[in-house]
Amino acid sequence: MSATLKNVSEEMAALVETLSPSLVRVDGRRRMAASGLVYSADGVIVTSNHAVTREDNIRVGLADGSEVAAALVGRDPMTDIAVLKAEATGLTVPTWVTSDHAKVGYLVLALGRPGHTVQATLGVISALGEGWQTPDGGQVERYFQTDVVMYPGFSGGALASADGNVFGMNTSALMRGVSLTIPTETIVRVVGALLQDGHIKRGYLGITAQTVRLNDNLAEKAGQDTALLIASVDGDGPAGQAGIYQGDMMIKLGESRVRTMEELVGLLSAGMVGKQLIASILRGGQVVEVPVTVGERN
Repeated sequence: MSATLKNVSEEMAALVETLSPSLVRVDGRRRMAASGLVYSADGVIVTSNHAVTREDNIRVGLADGSEVAAALVGRDPMTDIAVLKAEATGLTVPTWVTSDHAKVGYLVLALGRPGHTVQATLGVISALGEGWQTPDGGQVERYFQTDVVMYPGFSGGALASADGNVFGMNTSALMRGVSLTIPTETIVRVVGALLQDGHIKRGYLGITAQTVRLNDNLAEKAGQDTALLIASVDGDGPAGQAGIYQGDMMIKLGESRVRTMEELVGLLSAGMVGKQLIASILRGGQVVEVPVTVGERN
C-alpha cells in the first residue's frame, strides 16, 4: 500500500472513530435493529420511522456498550423520521451541517450501528437537487442521493463528510432501491416540531381529487390546462363547511395554482393550519372564489 493510500485509510478510520460515540443502535422493531443519531446530549435520538414499529419497550444501545430504555417522542412517517428520548445524559452530539456544504462528487461515509459496533461504507454524493415531496406527501428541503451501499440496519445512521460533519440521516424507505439522505435542514425542522407537539401539523381540507385536463374554453378561463376534479368531500371537513362540492374543479388555493393532488398537499403545510385561503373553483363553466379555513389533519 502506498503512503498516500495508507494516510487516506488512516484518516477514514479516524473519522469513523470520531463519529462512533454519536451513533447508537435502536431496537424498536421485531426484526433486525436499526441505527440512530444523537441529536442532543440529554438523550434525544433521531432515527428512521420505519425502524420503530413499537410504541414502547424500545431500547437504545450506546457507544460504550451499555443499553438504556427509550420513549417514543413522536414520528413523521411522511419524512421517515422518528424521535426517541433515551434515559441517558452526556451523549456526544455530532456536528450537523446543512446541504449547502455538499457538492456532487464529494466523498462521504455512511455509518450505522445495527449491532454493537459501528459499520461504515464509502461512496460519493451522486445527486443534489431542489426540495421535493416524498411519495407520502412529506416535504424534504433538498434531494440528496448517494451511491453508498445501505446495508441492513443502516437506516437512521449518518452520512458524514470527509471532515467529520454530518449532512443528514440515511434512509432506504422513502424511495425503494435508492439510497437517500434526509438533509440536516429537514431533520432540524421535523425534530423541532416533534419535540414541541409530538406530531407534525399538516393542513387538511377534507377532499379527494384527481387531475383532469380542461377543454380549450375552460383552460382559457382558468389560465391553465389542468385542474383538480373534486371526487369526494367530507361534509364535516373544512372544504365541505366552506361550500366546496363534489364535481368542482380547483385551480388555485390562495396565490398558488394547483394541478395535482401532490401540489395541493404540498401547500397544506403546518403554517397554513387555521388560515383562511381563497379556493378558486371552476363550477358550471365559471370561476368562483370560495373562502376556506384550513384545518389540521389528525
